[in-house]
Amino acid sequence: MARKKTAAPSRSLKERDAATTKKIVDLVSGVAKSSLAGREPKLEIPTRTKSNTIWNRKRGILEMGPGTAERPLFDLKTAKQFMQTMLHASTIKDLIAAQKTSSLRGVFYKAKHTVAGTKENTFDVQDESDPILEDLEVALGALREELHVFAENRGSMVGNITIVDKGDEIDCRRMGSGGYALPSIVEPDVIQFKKCEAKFVLHVEKGTVWNRFNEDRFWEKNNCILTHGAGQPPRGCRRLLQRLNQELGLPIICVLDNDPWGHYIYSVIKQGSISLAFESTRLAIPEAKFLGIRAKDFRECGLDDAVKIDLTENDVKRAREIAAYPWFAGHKGWQKEIDALLSNGFKMEVESLITKDISYVSETYVPERLRKKDWLD
Repeated sequence: MARKKTAAPSRSLKERDAATTKKIVDLVSGVAKSSLAGREPKLEIPTRTKSNTIWNRKRGILEMGPGTAERPLFDLKTAKQFMQTMLHASTIKDLIAAQKTSSLRGVFYKAKHTVAGTKENTFDVQDESDPILEDLEVALGALREELHVFAENRGSMVGNITIVDKGDEIDCRRMGSGGYALPSIVEPDVIQFKKCEAKFVLHVEKGTVWNRFNEDRFWEKNNCILTHGAGQPPRGCRRLLQRLNQELGLPIICVLDNDPWGHYIYSVIKQGSISLAFESTRLAIPEAKFLGIRAKDFRECGLDDAVKIDLTENDVKRAREIAAYPWFAGHKGWQKEIDALLSNGFKMEVESLITKDISYVSETYVPERLRKKDWLD
């Protein structure tokens, strides 16, 4: 069946693009005016650090503080970053003008070249490029999708929901073994929710665990939506989970590993992250719940010693750091959970439940925990 043609940009999208272009022009004009006036050109970039992150207890999310850092051109420490910021601003302006989008990798290569008369590259690796784009997001007060930039697709979804993706109707009940691949841009102008019977969303950490739930038709038997984010969920996955929660009222229930990394992933889903605190209002899900697996499961589920993975020194350090997070520090349940992990001296992956039975996690463990409402929030 032929795919529907992509519609022309709506008026609201055109207005959004015009506003973003104006922000870029204003940023560059400020640099030009300083130069013409004989002053050193510099940029003011909001700092994405722990010290400039505020825990909004009332809202239950992390927020970016007012701190900024100067990025002057005539300073050897910041001159290259200044140049990189201007290069990316130019690329984004061109993308908007052409009504095209690019991947993070594409933007990196668009700006990557050797500076004339030198052997110095504008960018050497993408790890230099991505943070500069995030700097532009916060400096312009614009979201990544407003900059026409997308990340690599990561994660899948299946379950009792029908969505519309750029005009194409997608029935997530009929997506086979691979599921619907989650795009990096999932805003309402791209994805709309058409029909949903699901009562909740079960988010699992990894694709391997998601495959087990999908093969066992967990979403069908328990009337839910099943998602994964391939480990640390990318922005597209987190944004979609938040929209499912806020727009459809679906609880978000997480099944993650029993280790500091699993606890951190839950923390990011629930409260947001330090590096992306400026996006918490559209990513964080304060009502998200952590169902498991838990430190008590080794004993309660009668697991074999073979599933134990010794905690490293770094694991212990990370667990204590997480326990000190303001949103965990005053939570008795989480303090008990992290203490139990450290007391055990070992961590466990969700896959360890397979030692009980190949479908134990999907047919026994999660259904029983759901029925008892045995989770941490």
